[in-house]
Amino acid sequence: MRIVLLSGGSGKRLWPLSNEIRSKLFLKLLPSEDGGKESMLQRICRQLDEAGLLPLASIVAHESQAELTQHQVGDRIAFLAEPYRRGTFTAAALAASYLHAERLAAADETICVMPADLFVEAGFFRLLREFPGILARSGAELALLGTTPAHPSSQYGYIVPQPPDASGGEAKDYRPVARFVEKPGEADALVLMKQQALWNCGVFAFPLHVMLAHLRRKGLPAEYESLLACYERLPEASFDVEIAEKTRRCVVIPYDRGWRDLGDWRVLTEYLGSSIVGRGEISGDSLHTHVVNELDSPVHVIGLSNVIVAASPDGILVADKDGANRIKQQLPGGGKPASGEKRWGSYRLLDHAKTGMGTEALTKKIAMLPGKNTSYHRHRKRDETWTVLSGTGEFILETVHARIQAGDVLSIPAGAKHAVKAITPLVYIDIQLGTELLEEDSERFAIAWEEILRLCGSR
Repeated sequence: MRIVLLSGGSGKRLWPLSNEIRSKLFLKLLPSEDGGKESMLQRICRQLDEAGLLPLASIVAHESQAELTQHQVGDRIAFLAEPYRRGTFTAAALAASYLHAERLAAADETICVMPADLFVEAGFFRLLREFPGILARSGAELALLGTTPAHPSSQYGYIVPQPPDASGGEAKDYRPVARFVEKPGEADALVLMKQQALWNCGVFAFPLHVMLAHLRRKGLPAEYESLLACYERLPEASFDVEIAEKTRRCVVIPYDRGWRDLGDWRVLTEYLGSSIVGRGEISGDSLHTHVVNELDSPVHVIGLSNVIVAASPDGILVADKDGANRIKQQLPGGGKPASGEKRWGSYRLLDHAKTGMGTEALTKKIAMLPGKNTSYHRHRKRDETWTVLSGTGEFILETVHARIQAGDVLSIPAGAKHAVKAITPLVYIDIQLGTELLEEDSERFAIAWEEILRLCGSR
């Protein structure tokens, strides 16, 4: 069996903490076993590791999340980069073709796909090991996980199983699927609940050959490199629409041992472990209210109940928890995230302005972790000036190697190759001036520090 974690979403439901790069998956808000905080990604990787399943796992996400993923979980899980966001079907197809071509997975091996932000207890991962056996016993091409609805909701898809007499009743651990209903209204959801319909948890498994055959039937390449090369032209479709709803031999596994979708503030706040995260204070008459604050300035809430106040460099949200999801319709598109994490540390955007002469000015505060380094790279359309605020490090500019410390000012002209490594925690201000301050204006030559030193003749 191979396990595939899918990381998607627009990053809007938990705004302003989440954005299109730092989705809810990466928010370090959940209490960890060591008394600190961990993200949903760190939690599920820890649980997979404890269950002995992490070596079998891969994660599929947009290429913009590669460094953030490495920053949080290192190299413990294989990362498959999507050049474009194309939905759960294409993400699962990419993973299947990769596992077949690069990891030599057999055609009859079970591929188990699940959301990377799944919030379940440890016992869930024992259930994963049962998927291959259930597929074999049932003769199904697809097995899904479903949980009993807690209330009629329009936020989830529903799986309607066949009645027990129609399914033969020979198995208690799975039921043949009669049909799927995608996010019905609450009145229809209530009718579905009376039919013993289950919420679709987004967890499904299939033999590898099922996905490879489906790709060929659609005229799409089943080979990994070929699929990656035409990724921009692939359909933007969900796995449910593209595969599940068209699969006749399909079963659902009922699961009622703890599954939650922490995709909105109303639910997530129940699992924070505290009513205040970050600097803030809530008055005693503010009931069921939470503050999640990433800013240095404190947030005070007085006389407001059932409210979420979330603050980050990207903005501030004050909302009734039951209506907080409406932020998805109000947020404009575009704009640069004001903060983020990289494999080497984190950054915060301090200022971004047009100069009026066809150029832009961007100022960032960079915080690097000790022992971490940037790649050896260059930018063709910007000049940079770094002012070191604290810490020590090593700096390379066009093969010239130097030590840096607090007070140093470094000038990096456009086109110059450069890299930096933190010896101790290193903080500096990066001022960029150029015509196009885009992430795409970056050409990498080496990533590992030893490789950079060899390339520059320092070793």
